[in-house]
Order: sequence, then C-alpha cells, then structure tokens
Amino acid sequence: MRNRKTKKMRTEKRTWTGKLSKRNARDGYLLTLPLLAGCLVFYAIPFLMVLRNSVHHGIGYSEQFVGLSNYWSMLNNGVFRLAFGNTLRFLAVALPLILVLSFAIALMLKEQVQSHQALKSVLLLPYIMPVVGSVLLVEFLFAQEGILNEGLDTLGLPVADWLNSEWAFPVVVLLYLWKNTGYAVILLLSGLVTISDEHYAAASLDGASRWQQLRFITIPQMWYSIFFAVVFSLINAFKCFREIFLIGGTHPNPGIYMLQHFINNAFEKLNYPKLAVASVLMLLVVSVFFGMFYRFVMGKEGYKE
Repeated sequence: MRNRKTKKMRTEKRTWTGKLSKRNARDGYLLTLPLLAGCLVFYAIPFLMVLRNSVHHGIGYSEQFVGLSNYWSMLNNGVFRLAFGNTLRFLAVALPLILVLSFAIALMLKEQVQSHQALKSVLLLPYIMPVVGSVLLVEFLFAQEGILNEGLDTLGLPVADWLNSEWAFPVVVLLYLWKNTGYAVILLLSGLVTISDEHYAAASLDGASRWQQLRFITIPQMWYSIFFAVVFSLINAFKCFREIFLIGGTHPNPGIYMLQHFINNAFEKLNYPKLAVASVLMLLVVSVFFGMFYRFVMGKEGYKE
C-alpha cells in the first residue's frame, strides 16, 4: 500500500513538473515573441532579399536570374579585391595586437581593479568617445599641419602626410587599438577575477614559474572570456569604418580602402547586385572565422564534458 502511494506521488510530481515546464516554455516564447518578430522583420527578411539580389541582375522588370555569375564578376573586380584584401590585412594585424595588448594590461590591472573600480571607467573613456571626437584627435596629431609634423619639423626631421600615404594604415590600426583596447580589457578582467587564488598558491608551492601559471592555469580558464573579447573586437573592427570614412572620405588612400567603402559606394550608385554580393562574401568570411575560432575554444580540454 505504501509503495503504491509513493509511486502515485511520484507520477503526480512528474506530471506537475511536465506541465510547469511546458508553461514556462510557453511563457518564454511569448516574452521573446516581440524580439523574434523584430529580428524576422529587420534582419531575416532583408538578408533573404540580399541573397536574392546577389543572384539576379538588374532592377524591377529588367531583373534576370544570373546564378553565381555576379560572384565570379566580383572576384575579378580589382577594386573589390583591393577593399577585400585591405579588410583582411586590417583584421590580421589589429585583432592579434588588441588581444595581446588587452590581455597584458588585464594581467597588470587584475589586483588594482578589484580595489579601484574607477579604473574600469577610465578604460572605457576612449570607447565611449564620440566618433567625431576621435577623428578630430587623429587629425590634431597626424594631419599635415598637426602636432606630430610640427614636432618633426622643429627637430629638423622630414615630415609626412600621415593620413594620405602608406602611413594611413598604421594610423588607423593605432586609432582602433586606442579606442577599443579598454573594452577588451574589461571583458578579459571579468574572466581573470573569477580564477581562484588557491590555484596560483598551490602552483607556487609546487615550484611553478609565472609563465607556467599563465600557461597552465590562467589561459585554460580564460577561453570563454578570450572568445567574447575576440568577437567584440571583430565587431568593433568593422565599426572602425566610421572613423576611416571621416578621415579619408569615400575614396581614401588605397591602403585604407576597406570593404565597407566598397559597399557604401555601391549603395550610393544603387548597384544592388554588387552591394549584395559584397555583403554576402563579407558575411561568409566572418562566419568562417567565428566558426573556426568557436570550435577551437570548445575543443580545449577545460571545456570538454
């Protein structure tokens, strides 16, 4: 009798739990419905339209299905190859630099940031500075009559047109690092402060050096934070187009002519097939990069089930 009663109570509990789970799931879907509807209207549908435009030529009644010929034409376009190559070069230089620099700063500030919360505000000041303010600072420093050329001229050294020559690329990378490193430091610090000091104490007792502690304790427990730092740094790298556009205009020095310039110029000319193909190719490159890095992070020993 007692076993039958216990079995009945368990069955009722499972039934009640199942109903509660279904109710929670229904409430969750209802709460997220406005967000999902917004994503569908403003992201999914426009993306499908972009995909459609990328395989068609012309507008309106003159539109024709051309398959992948638009992609082949784009890959043979010299201006597109210049913009695409500059964008990849910028990412290949800027992302490793910001990751190494922000990680080094985060390691140095780990102890201070726990006792001085104002450091976080200081680190975010460049990130929240308006775009126009950042551009004015760059022009104040690197314009032909800027403070850097005045200092070089005073010392009798040759001056340079920093923003309209091959020097424009390192200037843009420097601007990106100055503006976004603080944000990446905050993301990495959030991971550093969660690592228990007991791990380091035990490693010190075993005779582990600082490099060994960094390699075998810090980095293995920081992959999630590193992943998010790389993700947001990549997003901010594409946002850097705003500063480049204000510095050099629609047709800047060839060294800083980015893929966003190409897309923006195609949009101004209402060349929707070219605009769509460039956008799809950029999305493919970013998706492949994210996929590879995500698999790399998930494959680490510390995150295996």
